[in-house]
Amino acid sequence: MGKVQGGMKFVKYLLFFFNLIFWLSGLLVLAVGLWLRFDPATVDLLTAGDGAPDTFFIAVYILLGAGGLMMIVGFFGCFGAVRESQCLLASFFACLLVIFGAEIAAGVFGFINKEQIVEEVQKFYSSSLSDTSNVNASAITQMYHLTLNCCGGSDPEISTALCGETTEEKKDCLTAITDFFNEKLHIIGYIGIGIAGVMILGMVFSMVLCCAIRNNREVI
Repeated sequence: MGKVQGGMKFVKYLLFFFNLIFWLSGLLVLAVGLWLRFDPATVDLLTAGDGAPDTFFIAVYILLGAGGLMMIVGFFGCFGAVRESQCLLASFFACLLVIFGAEIAAGVFGFINKEQIVEEVQKFYSSSLSDTSNVNASAITQMYHLTLNCCGGSDPEISTALCGETTEEKKDCLTAITDFFNEKLHIIGYIGIGIAGVMILGMVFSMVLCCAIRNNREVI
């Protein structure tokens, strides 16, 4: 027979349901992280040759770690709620706090370094664009043009020679790079805000149930 009764029994099942949602949220975070890491467009832009910038992937790796940990913690949170274990519920709360901190860190890192990420990619593209004698650099330039559907950079002469009249029909690649990464970082931000709200609810429910279990034991 369960240790908690009445309203706390409702909280128990609410916490179990929450942990199921939390586990699914972890799966979503992991899926988004994997998509951002292995999205063909992102991989092409950030792994094209030596010297390609990789700052963007640091935030993605933090996101992947948080998603995997959320799935593990969600599973044990369900078990702790069913078993009405103070130890498991307290551990669940501590793990949620750690994951919450990791996601805040990833969000702050991405926000602070957003301009740096964009500038690194733009500089990498510009250096490839200007190095016309290098076959690999030319291939990288063409890959950027195909991936982002853009053409040209900050040097009008090189852009005109390379793109011709297409520069009037397509945006320049420096602008396209900015738009591309703004979109990616916005996705990370929206997912992070949603999951942070879910985790705060989980911490509240776990502490309420943990206190109820402790009070019932003291009464007994």
